[in-house]
Amino acid sequence: MNNVQDLLVNTQNFLGFAYWIEIKTQTPSCTYYFGPFQSIEEAEEAQHGYEEDLRAEAAEGISSLIKQCKPESLTISGDLGEIGNRQEAIGNYRE
Repeated sequence: MNNVQDLLVNTQNFLGFAYWIEIKTQTPSCTYYFGPFQSIEEAEEAQHGYEEDLRAEAAEGISSLIKQCKPESLTISGDLGEIGNRQEAIGNYRE
């Protein structure tokens, strides 16, 4: 992407108008967000590649959709919440 395209997609993302690919897996129980994309067509072109990457990592029960959103976290684990909070969740469990 060039600087103008980067600026446009970053502005769209800031406003919540950028397109994101949301992929949910049953095993592991996770939700992943890939993006941002400037257009739905751009997201559609990338969607299959992300699904294949997850299959290669042995993920099962994959479902995906493209939507306009502004995800707060890029990876959310069904068991532990946001991946960034995993250590906090483990620490709370041990107490």
